[in-house]
Amino acid sequence: MEELKIIALTHKNLDIASVGFLHLDEEKQKEKLPVLKQRFGFSELMFLSTCNRIEFIFTSDENVSEEILKSIFLELQPESDNETLNLLAENAAIFTGEAALKHLFAVASSIDSLVVGEREIITQVRKAYEFCNALGLTGDKIRMVIKQTIITAKEIYTQTNIAKNPVSVVSLAYRKLRELNIPVDARFIIVGAGETNTLMAKYLKKHQYTNFSVFNRTVSKGWDLANVLGGTAYPLENLKSFNEGFDVIITCTGSAEPVITTEIYASLLKGEKNKKVVIDLAVPNDLDAGVLKKFDVNLIAVSNLREVAKENLLQRESELEHCYRIIEEKTINYRSLYRERKIELAFSEIPQRVKEIKESAMNDVFAKDLSSLDAKSKEVLDKVISYMEKKYNAVAMKTAKEAMLDKEGVPGTNK
Repeated sequence: MEELKIIALTHKNLDIASVGFLHLDEEKQKEKLPVLKQRFGFSELMFLSTCNRIEFIFTSDENVSEEILKSIFLELQPESDNETLNLLAENAAIFTGEAALKHLFAVASSIDSLVVGEREIITQVRKAYEFCNALGLTGDKIRMVIKQTIITAKEIYTQTNIAKNPVSVVSLAYRKLRELNIPVDARFIIVGAGETNTLMAKYLKKHQYTNFSVFNRTVSKGWDLANVLGGTAYPLENLKSFNEGFDVIITCTGSAEPVITTEIYASLLKGEKNKKVVIDLAVPNDLDAGVLKKFDVNLIAVSNLREVAKENLLQRESELEHCYRIIEEKTINYRSLYRERKIELAFSEIPQRVKEIKESAMNDVFAKDLSSLDAKSKEVLDKVISYMEKKYNAVAMKTAKEAMLDKEGVPGTNK
């Protein structure tokens, strides 16, 4: 299992902006990840990017040095300077073997999240795997790991209170918004129509806000969200010419560059001087940092939800021990699954070899003897040999598994 490795850059060891530096939208992933896999000789590769973490899950027999880390980061972001590369490499967490497996179990179970108990992460892990699998980047090992990761996360969510009254990044942001007593007829500009803003829309609709303008690169998807809210959708490029003013901006896109520049923000104000609210849940941020220097903005962003997240963690502390017990049990179970799978792969050629031996015996070695048999006798003999062939393959596999698992001391395998 030592070939399984994870490079993690998260809110635990870096600021959110530094984590977001390695964010890749789907088009960039399609372009960069196959090159990354080939250049560094990874057998399999999966890339996970969320609002507070970047994770590379891969299989390789090579150790991960600081120089390799820098080379990986430079491959993804060629414009990186030495200072940035050093910062990322020095603060990246590296997990190998069972430590990598436990880390991934903890990530999908939200134990390692900025906000413990946010269920969105299990969906993000699954979608990241499906995306990388569709690109042909993953194989049997990561498939097994992700399958067990999802099983473990679901068990933790159902058998513990870790997600009881969950407080996700979206709900935390929305609570902050509600504390500002925004009137129901406030003018909302929503930038981006992805999963995060769709979740936010559920809260907005529940509390009967009514005035929405949705901007998205794909207008049809923007209309899907606008129809839910009873608003209007526009192409993202029309944002700079929007002239109806706003009270609240909610933005979350996959852009690597700020979507709301100082110039666009100034244009959207239409001369209004009162303090506006911006909820920026994108990583990296959609709102240009220059906006905060020039205008009076009440900003709600991932980075300033940290304190609330800490309180959330304290409330759920009592459940963590239970969660880690489940992770430990699932790790032990995975050892057996992993070893069984190794045996299956090692024995995968046996059925074909047995079939070849059978055909050689029937068509060459004993061909002359068989030629003297009548049709009925040949049919019975063929059935007997086929039966023996099938049973032999099953017995050989079972015996090999039992012998290997007993030899390696896996609990519960002794007969």
